[in-house]
Amino acid sequence: MATKRIIDDDRLTAVGLLVEVHRGLTNKFATRLAHHGLSENELEILLRLGRTPNCQLRMSDLAAQTSLTTSGVTRVVDRLERGGLVNRASCDTDRRGTWAVLTDAGLERVTAAVAEHIEDVDRWYTGLLTPEQLSALVEALRIVRDTVRPEAVAGVAEAARARPRIAATSP
Repeated sequence: MATKRIIDDDRLTAVGLLVEVHRGLTNKFATRLAHHGLSENELEILLRLGRTPNCQLRMSDLAAQTSLTTSGVTRVVDRLERGGLVNRASCDTDRRGTWAVLTDAGLERVTAAVAEHIEDVDRWYTGLLTPEQLSALVEALRIVRDTVRPEAVAGVAEAARARPRIAATSP
């Protein structure tokens, strides 16, 4: 009987499949996002702001939640701010802190992009699974995410407590 080689370990297969799926989905999603004038990073920031209480997060929390560096988040928010999709506001509790606040125009843009993006998500990802498989996958991914990236929800509770600093409108 042949011994199983360590390089054939199912744990390596699981990690490899996750990486391959991420790369494949990123490629599948890119075209439609470009149609809306958004990069993957811009969509992620707009979604994170839009799905957070008061549609605002501190810049440092955005960096912690994403795969971007602090300077990377600053560059993306700069572009979004120039486009009227995000505003910056000072943080009452931390003079060094700055909020990124989704504008009405930003919410409209991300909503329009997501309306089509969700079709791609369903076509290439969630629609391939049964409801039970999807539920189990989401639960499993949360367990892993909460262990390896607990900062992925950084600042959400603070954003819920903070009063909005500026109106979420476009200039």
